[in-house]
Amino acid sequence: QLQLVESGGGLVQPGGSLRLSCAASSGTLAIYDIGWFRQAPGKEREGVSCISSRGASTNYVDSVKGRFTISRDNAKSTVYLQMDSLNPEDTAVYYCAATLSFDCSTYKPWEYGYWGQGTQVTVSS
Repeated sequence: QLQLVESGGGLVQPGGSLRLSCAASSGTLAIYDIGWFRQAPGKEREGVSCISSRGASTNYVDSVKGRFTISRDNAKSTVYLQMDSLNPEDTAVYYCAATLSFDCSTYKPWEYGYWGQGTQVTVSS
């Protein structure tokens, strides 16, 4: 059974950076595509970025392109989300999730079978 644990969230000023981590506390990430989602108060959960199982393919939604970078280290069973040039609109709980679907970039939550508990990111001055 795959279990995911996010870390790295916190409070940061606008223009700042954070790096989120998604680690497998049990099982291995290596066979899964991994997606990062976020949910702001009063809003639906939205996909942000995803990476294929071997890291060959990545995807970003338009709102984070050029600011966020997803990567993975399968030897460490960890996926990272480097977030730069953060703005208040990035404030949300961030979740990582694992899928075996053909195309992780559709960001269909029901296709992701394993989810972490989330980590809060707050961008505020």
